[in-house]
Amino acid sequence: QVQLVEAGGGSVQSGGSLKLSCTASGDTLRTYCMGWFRKAPGHEREAVASTDSDGRTTYADSVIGRFTISQDNANNMLYLQMNSLKTEDTGTYYCAAGPKPGEAFPASMSAIQALERMPDLGYWGQGTQVTVSS
Repeated sequence: QVQLVEAGGGSVQSGGSLKLSCTASGDTLRTYCMGWFRKAPGHEREAVASTDSDGRTTYADSVIGRFTISQDNANNMLYLQMNSLKTEDTGTYYCAAGPKPGEAFPASMSAIQALERMPDLGYWGQGTQVTVSS
């Protein structure tokens, strides 16, 4: 069982920066695919960035060049540095780890895609709100 707690959200003006953090307990993060997701009003929850156990990262097209995901395995932490924030980045940001031990997902999907489509496969934090104003 993994417990995840996000922090670092807040209100900023367009063009500003925020750094989100995710503190994990209960298991070591380096064995999981880790991801940041966001839920904007009126939209489905979407994957923003991910990193796997080999350190490979993926980003949503909308955040490439602006957001950076990083992981501190020694302290069991996950981060999301968000620069040049836009109003459309507003939403609740969630940290996730998965899949859970023993869970499987279709080979046609990446782990982050599986977490996005089948959230019960992973562990989730409670979310932190990011509001970007113009």
